[in-house]
Amino acid sequence: MTRSDTVVKMWGEFTPDDVFDMAVLRTEIFFLEQQIDEEELDAWDRHPDTVHMWRSDHQGMTAYLRLVHDESAAGAHQGIAWSVGRMVVRADCRGQGLAKQLLEEALEISGERDLYLHAQEYVIPLYASVGFEPVGDTFMEAGIAHRLMIRRTGA
Repeated sequence: MTRSDTVVKMWGEFTPDDVFDMAVLRTEIFFLEQQIDEEELDAWDRHPDTVHMWRSDHQGMTAYLRLVHDESAAGAHQGIAWSVGRMVVRADCRGQGLAKQLLEEALEISGERDLYLHAQEYVIPLYASVGFEPVGDTFMEAGIAHRLMIRRTGA
């Protein structure tokens, strides 16, 4: 199970403060820090099957990720419909192992599901440390080099 300091919610369980904190963290990282100019908050955030996970402190969310189930994406991802995405850690909280802890908890929640993700190249070692393997060539997504990574459970 997850650790007591990690919040796991579906969209219908979000409070207004949860929505605000998520939007602030993701905007700070993706728009301001990485200067991504593509859609960040999307329909998958509000999808009833999307699992949102995060950690917080007195300043708001410190780390966040989501698990998305999208059957239409399976064809482009070796038949895998579940993905890990929007993984972020607040700048002042980096280097504390939060990303790996949150990722490991997401894998626990995912159980025997195979997963894919689009990893920014500098984060590949983190994902590899929990069993994801790079597949194919580097591609550009939102102006940043990424690699497809797959984690098969063997189930």
